[in-house]
This record gives sequence, C-alpha cells and structure tokens, in this order.
Amino acid sequence: MSADSTFTAAMVQMRTSLLPEPSLEQGMKLVREAAAQGADYVLTPEVSNMMQLNRKALFEHLATEEDDKSLKAYRALAAELKIHLHIGSLALRFSPEKAVNRSFLIGPDGNLLASYDKIHMFDIDLPGGESYRESANYQPGETAVISDLPWGRIGLTICYDVRFPALYRALAESGASFLTVPSAFTRKTGEAHWHILLRSRAIETGCFVFAAAQAGLHENKRETYGHSLIIDPWGEILAEGGVEPGVFLAKIDPAKVETARRAIPSLQHGRRFTVADPKAGPEHLHLVRGSA
Repeated sequence: MSADSTFTAAMVQMRTSLLPEPSLEQGMKLVREAAAQGADYVLTPEVSNMMQLNRKALFEHLATEEDDKSLKAYRALAAELKIHLHIGSLALRFSPEKAVNRSFLIGPDGNLLASYDKIHMFDIDLPGGESYRESANYQPGETAVISDLPWGRIGLTICYDVRFPALYRALAESGASFLTVPSAFTRKTGEAHWHILLRSRAIETGCFVFAAAQAGLHENKRETYGHSLIIDPWGEILAEGGVEPGVFLAKIDPAKVETARRAIPSLQHGRRFTVADPKAGPEHLHLVRGSA
C-alpha cells in the first residue's frame, strides 16, 4: 500500500465468458497482474462473472451472494494481495424470478466494505436490431452508495447509471472524491458516447472517474466497447485501454479533487429552480429539480 496520500488505481478490462468458471479464471489472472504492477485499488468490469443474455441459461448459473463462488474467491484474493479490490459487478440470484447486478468493494483483509445494486436498467432498442431489456431479468436497486477508502470517499455506480448525472452530483455532494463506472457498453453506444459521458461526470463533480470495461466480441455475439478509462477531476484521461483484455493503471493524487473544485466551484453553486410552461399558465409553475 502506498505510504503517502497518492495511490495507484488499476482498471481490469475483461471479455467475460458465458459461464462463471472461465470468467473467474480470467479475472483472477488480471487482478494478480494489476497487483504485481503496484496497484493499491483494482476495479473489474460490470458482470465480471458471466455475460449471459439468455434468461434460462442465466438463471441456471446464478448463485446467491452467500453462495457465489466468484465472490468468495475474490475476497480471498484481496486478502492475499492486500489490495482494495472492487468487483465492478456480479450477476446474482435475488429471487426465483429476478437477478441483481451488484457491485462489491472488498478491503485488504477480504471483508466487504460496501455493495451496490445497479439502479438504472438498460432497456433500449438500438439501430441495427440490437435490443436489451435488463429489467426483464434484473431487480433495480433503490439506494446510492458511498464508502471510505484510505485516500478518500468513493461512490459506486454501474454502466447505464452514467447517463443520469443527478446520481453523480448526489455522490459528490455526499463527499465522494472518486466515482466508479464499471461497464459493459455496447460498441455502438460506446463509440458515440463513452468518452463524452465519463469525462462529463468527472468535470461536473470534480471527481476522479474509474471505469473498467468489458471489451470485444463475446461468446454470445454481443460486442462491447472496451476503452477502460481513468479520468482526473479536470476531465483529462490518465489511462485508457483498447479493445482487448488487459490492465491499465495510473497514479492518483487526491489533492487534484480540491484543486479542481476550487477552480470551478459548481458543487457549491447549485440552486433550486422552476420550469415555466407559458401555455399552462402561472398556476402550473412547479419546482422541478436542483441542488439545495
């Protein structure tokens, strides 16, 4: 572990299998590689245990949090390597009819520090015939989650959450210096929006953004964008992956958070506001949203 206030963060980029066992083997290997390169904090992508779109096959291989072998193995690995290991998410059994997409922050002793269930479900029809209905299989979360690291507070989110900036502002206003966006972005949406969205969340909040990603053509023929990113609070990219599995690291100086927020103190300047609809008349002017 770094002795000073800085630390090394690593993004593990994966091409998750249809099944948990080969996915775990891949993930463990890459996490070890990250630790060997000096990482203090390691993040893996969304659905690190299996990339399974078929509902029947998904539920055949789901385990509960208590019984999941991947989670147990990663907890043991964090304790062995003495790192903060953040499993971007695992698909886990929630009920006979629903799974959860759950992120786990694991401490250097192997204990669970925090978990977060993805709030926003990816229900979308893309040009070219691609269609996803995450809500058909997954139960959405309802609570934003923040936790403490030795270097500052960290806010947990997952993939499609990145399109909802109010969540990230709430995490930053609650003290987060680091925001995590483990993802499995499609290639099409990634090419269009990935860098823009993540850099925007960093700039808006004055936070570091850590985004480990799935990458490449998977066994189920889904193609994910890759390009895992580490972004500083000024929106600059410190590390970036390509389209192959691997490990991407950067030195993190938490002091940059305060520097960015002093330069652009937008977190302090949020105001409540109304939206005026002239056609509806003044009696229909309502408080909509804003920061206190």
